[in-house]
Amino acid sequence: MIQNQIKTVLFLGGLTGLLIAIGGLLGGRSGLLIGLLFAGILNFVSYWFSAKIVLWMYKAKEAERKEQALVYSIVEDIAKKASLPMPKVYIIETPQSNAFATGRNPDHAVVAVTRGILQLLTKEELCGVLAHELGHVKNRDILISTIAATIAGVISYIAMIARWGAIFGGFGGKDNERGGGLIEILVLSIIAPLMAMIIQMAISRSREYLADETGAKLVKDPEALARALEKIEKNVAHYPFQAVGTTNATAHLFIHNPFKGKSMLNLFSTHPATEARCQRLRSMKV
Repeated sequence: MIQNQIKTVLFLGGLTGLLIAIGGLLGGRSGLLIGLLFAGILNFVSYWFSAKIVLWMYKAKEAERKEQALVYSIVEDIAKKASLPMPKVYIIETPQSNAFATGRNPDHAVVAVTRGILQLLTKEELCGVLAHELGHVKNRDILISTIAATIAGVISYIAMIARWGAIFGGFGGKDNERGGGLIEILVLSIIAPLMAMIIQMAISRSREYLADETGAKLVKDPEALARALEKIEKNVAHYPFQAVGTTNATAHLFIHNPFKGKSMLNLFSTHPATEARCQRLRSMKV
């Protein structure tokens, strides 16, 4: 566990360093200082507000206890088993079947589920999914994942601006003090989002396996989670989200990539293959 946390801190440091490097290339020494300042502000904002930003991005609304009594009862039961505070519950109005957890710590955790997942899964399967999300909370993944999503999203956005700026002559020049040349900026604007995504992959994949295991042990039913994952994969293929802007950077937050089948970037998937996850779950002894 400690080794995983050290690796994750290093990966987050890599994302921050990438953001600073972009600033340096675009603006020379001045850009480097601006990038450093911006990275510090971004990490501060991410710590305190990233959960609210992600919930806003997906138009999630806090669930009414009377309307979602089943979800609340399941989450309360699992939270008690995991010795966790009761998280807030949010609903995303979409037919896609998916879920994610966010928040800066267990005391400020949020579990968000889509309308589609509530309609698709049985109670046992829903228990498995919610246990997986609370597994992320218990394993302290939620802050790391949400900050990674925020930083990677900003990197992707800045890279897009740099790419178009380089194409239309907005950046670069002969003065190295100002920053990099046209070719350097174009290359970085293409490579930076890929590097950010690869770092996200390194953070996400091992955490998904761990959350699967933790969730299955909490409800003592790995088969139910395996069935849920298979159903979710088929559903997402029919109702994929549109991967645009910073939203693609949040893919790793969900139990299944919500943009599956919509982007070539899924060649670098933030999630392990569903088949591999289900095989692990079905081989578990609880």
